[in-house]
Amino acid sequence: MSGQAGRLIGVGLGPGDPDLLTLRAARLIGGARVIAYPALAGGDSFARSIVAELIPDGCREIVMDVPMTVERGPAQAAYDRGAREISAALETGADVICLCEGDPFFYGSFMYLHARLADRFTVEVVPGVTSLSACAARAGLPLVARNQQLTVLPGPLPAADLRDRIGRAEAFAIMKVGRHLGKIRAVLAEVGLLERAVYIARVGLPDEHVCALADAPDRAPYFSMVLVGQEEDPWL
Repeated sequence: MSGQAGRLIGVGLGPGDPDLLTLRAARLIGGARVIAYPALAGGDSFARSIVAELIPDGCREIVMDVPMTVERGPAQAAYDRGAREISAALETGADVICLCEGDPFFYGSFMYLHARLADRFTVEVVPGVTSLSACAARAGLPLVARNQQLTVLPGPLPAADLRDRIGRAEAFAIMKVGRHLGKIRAVLAEVGLLERAVYIARVGLPDEHVCALADAPDRAPYFSMVLVGQEEDPWL
């Protein structure tokens, strides 16, 4: 790696509300010469929309069109192309600010670029408010205390795997709910936890929705979550 190469800086943007940006994230984006971000193939970028007002005039934008498919190959190819374009920018000496919804290393898209570029360039990571923290705050639901354990589960897991992992959890969050809402609700009803489950969709955005999971709509957006907190702390 050349000593004159720029830095790759993964910046967590939080769950979508611009007010939840860190001061460091806002400062870096406001001074950026080059930014990179994922976008739905053929569509808009949610990450860019969060910070659109902060992007300076004349800033170069590297857009990675990432298809949302079950097959991993198309998305991997999109990150390969993005990494090549980012690498070329870094080699000119420019820092590249890579926008990432939520936190870069918590189910964050930035980790795929980190895996491709960290061995050749200096990489920095600016953490962001996670959707897990934001959802718990908006639901008014303390998750764990003292020595209690929190488990984070992905919604696409098969029902049997969800049931098994929920059975071993004290408190848990199920992320990436989307089209898996019906399965998740059925599993929680089966294990007797439906009444304790809270549904949160598009937290911090104008169309945010918080309710009991039993009352949730049949169709859920990708950016939705189910929380089941620990039973009351005996110290309270």
